Amino acid sequence: MNALDFPELYFLLDSSGALIAFQEKDQSWAGALAFSSEERAHAFVKQSRLEAAEIAAIATSDRESVAALIASIKRRPIRYLLLDLDYRTGACQQVDFAGDGFGPIRERRFNAAHDHG
Repeated sequence: MNALDFPELYFLLDSSGALIAFQEKDQSWAGALAFSSEERAHAFVKQSRLEAAEIAAIATSDRESVAALIASIKRRPIRYLLLDLDYRTGACQQVDFAGDGFGPIRERRFNAAHDHG
């Protein structure tokens, strides 16, 4: 899979307006949390009890804004997006960056640190 086929991406922001990222234990790089719908973003916040202050959207067709977003993300140790991370199962899609745009997409699954049942 190589294309994001929805019109917008939704990002979680903390109280200072910074993108919320997820970093696996003992890993150098992190992934910015992104969602294909506002509903999915709200569901993740509710399930994870994350204290996200805001949900911000960007149009996937706005190449200039996407390039600016990726440039700002790369200033932090973030090298990919974790798209539609399901808090209960750990399933998501990793969207790598290709220059100043979105690149290859692959399936990922993180192990839960505890039972979410």
